[in-house]
Amino acid sequence: MKHKLALIGFGTVGQGLCEILINKKSELKENHDFDWEVVAVSDLLKGSVYCPDGLDVNQLLDLVKSDRSLEEYECKSKKAPCEFGWDAVTTIHDSNADIVCELSYTDVKTGEPALTHCKTAFENGKHVVTSNKGPAALKHKELKKLAEKYGVQFFIEGTVMSGTPVLNLARGPLAGCSISAVRGILNGTTNYILTEMEAGKSYEDVLKTAQKLGYAEADPTGDVEGYDAMAKVIILANVVMGADISAESVDCEGITGITPEMINEAKQNNARWKLIGSVEKSNGKITARVKPEMIPSDHPLAGVMGATNALTFSTDLLGDVTIVGAGAGRTETGFSILTDILSINKFQKGI
Repeated sequence: MKHKLALIGFGTVGQGLCEILINKKSELKENHDFDWEVVAVSDLLKGSVYCPDGLDVNQLLDLVKSDRSLEEYECKSKKAPCEFGWDAVTTIHDSNADIVCELSYTDVKTGEPALTHCKTAFENGKHVVTSNKGPAALKHKELKKLAEKYGVQFFIEGTVMSGTPVLNLARGPLAGCSISAVRGILNGTTNYILTEMEAGKSYEDVLKTAQKLGYAEADPTGDVEGYDAMAKVIILANVVMGADISAESVDCEGITGITPEMINEAKQNNARWKLIGSVEKSNGKITARVKPEMIPSDHPLAGVMGATNALTFSTDLLGDVTIVGAGAGRTETGFSILTDILSINKFQKGI
């Protein structure tokens, strides 16, 4: 079976996914018995194109790299003409895709438009893979039940630490363990800022550098006030720990209150500041928070520097298990989408 993919959003992640699919096409077929074709792409800014016989992905990438619209695509299909100008919902509803890659912009307050995209896909019998934190943080249980109702799959690996497989680790290799706590560095921007402040730079100067490097947005509030990490903590609580919490249940504090004096105090105490997202289970109650913490230098999380992320699972059978890796990136997040697609491929083959 050749999987037909529809990409909703064609920014960094969508392009990263397509580059991986092209570069690893023969390897994916040989090692995973996975065949694919992209049949539709719909992007709010870049336009949309659909061809039931499959699109030339190299041409799509060339168009966006040259700042041209996807609607300038030269259709080569002899069986069916291409359709242009479809919005995301029409693309999901009317295309012949069996997997929808939901890669639109994230809104952790409402989850839209991604929530509507996911529901539309499920109601039309299509699987969904996404790196969008909005639906995963706000409505994961509801969406999972809807997917089950329509006999399709819903995967969200890329929502927490990009391609670093924290959710797959919890439900795969750690299956059978009881997880009592999850603690980690879930935002690369703040970790980069704290790392540079420890080297003697001011918060203001480091933030400007982070923005130039692309680590921080023009409006860095979501990162520095802890809201990005909070969304990920909610996902970990609800997906890994089986909770049912919302943003109102999470005690959230960012790094804007960290001063050079506090950085120096941590050094003197053989420790360093990290923005830590945590979920803990005690006496059947689950609590979640995001807060700067002074971490002892001998703790695995203390050595995680720069824009790198890390997460420690506290388990009954293995003790603490820490995974360290990229929390963002074009290829890394594109890879997270690929791993979820391959999970669907295995599911359909009964593996």
